[in-house]
Amino acid sequence: MSSIGALPDPGLPITPVLVAAAGSSWEARALELLESRGSGVVLVRRCVDLLDLLAAAGAGVASVALVAPTLPGLDADSVSSLRRRGLAVVLVAAPEELLDGDTERLRRLGIDHLLASTELGSLVETVTGASAAAATVALRPPAVSSESEAVEVTGRLLAVWGPTGAPGRTTVAVGVAAEIAGSGREVLLADMDAYGGAVAQHLGVLDEVSGLLGAARAANTGQLSPERLGTLARQVGPRLRVLTGLPRPDRWQEVRPAAFADVLEQAVHLAPYVVLDLGFSLEADPVDPFGSSAPQRNEMTLAALQRADEVVVVGSADPVGLSRLARGLVELNILLPGVPPRVVVNRTRPSLGWSDREIRGMVEGFVRPVDVHFLPEDRVAADRALMAGCSLADSGASPLQGALQRLAHQVLGESGPSLPRRRRVTRRRAGRAR
Repeated sequence: MSSIGALPDPGLPITPVLVAAAGSSWEARALELLESRGSGVVLVRRCVDLLDLLAAAGAGVASVALVAPTLPGLDADSVSSLRRRGLAVVLVAAPEELLDGDTERLRRLGIDHLLASTELGSLVETVTGASAAAATVALRPPAVSSESEAVEVTGRLLAVWGPTGAPGRTTVAVGVAAEIAGSGREVLLADMDAYGGAVAQHLGVLDEVSGLLGAARAANTGQLSPERLGTLARQVGPRLRVLTGLPRPDRWQEVRPAAFADVLEQAVHLAPYVVLDLGFSLEADPVDPFGSSAPQRNEMTLAALQRADEVVVVGSADPVGLSRLARGLVELNILLPGVPPRVVVNRTRPSLGWSDREIRGMVEGFVRPVDVHFLPEDRVAADRALMAGCSLADSGASPLQGALQRLAHQVLGESGPSLPRRRRVTRRRAGRAR
């Protein structure tokens, strides 16, 4: 239902507004204030539901959306869609809906402007101020951090990525996370593979409840916190937690971009080290000419790589694996120009006929890495850990475990004596066959 308000006085800046009040009791008074002459505000449309609001926002006819908390479907993803279209979001609610806990939840949805329905007298000022603030943010150049500024301490995000062909991404992610945890640090290992993660299977986690989907749902309703994320992650060791991945690859669409960004944000506040096992593809979906904001399958991988503090790239040492690694390094350099990755060449063996020096030279021909690490072919140790449902660090000493331990040393920026060894775990995954 459209409704055009009275025109403002000539010379005043105009703030076009969309309203989606979902039948709230304050709507009539708000419309009266917005349509008053001389307010500088123009009511462009009264939207019947969220879809109507998003469609009107996509038309680019407004700069502010006035919404109610009872609007069905209002969540982090829809608020993010409005903000991507350049709209400031102002939420009007009854005073009892703006208690401390509710206010925090609403702000996690991405709503920066909250107004109690008992204070509608300042509605016009709030709307115009929100519009001006949104325009200022859009035009403001990126801030340059100063050494004197206080920096919030958060966890370190380590993204493990590699090209197609199963080069060993999950083996490296699980191995490094376990070694860091074994050194006395708290670690969160998260399965973010949109094509079929296997972290749960590697560590013998048999339940089918996805920690990632649970975290995404909580984030989309503004209810995710580090504490809530901690309850969704499985404790698999004294200092190691696992956020299990998608139960089926086709459920990737349930992890919306805004929710996923919040999951990463809460993760680095939960643990000092966060290790992400990512999918292989860096391909972005074609841009919709009609401006649709549909989720992309590779959004998790792309967003995680751009957010990561360090990127570990895994490739296999055979000719096919190295050619895929070379192409992957080129694609990664386009995505993250100037960001040197740490390269891991997996399954090295004398029968391939080339030395570590030759492989290192090939890698450095495509990118200047932080370092190049080599993991030996050790099928016996890998099978033993996989069948026992534990990490290589828990399955006993082996050449592969030693190489992963040295890699973890480098990730931690440490040198010197080996990381402390933990007692070998020989637990079996009873019921795996079931």
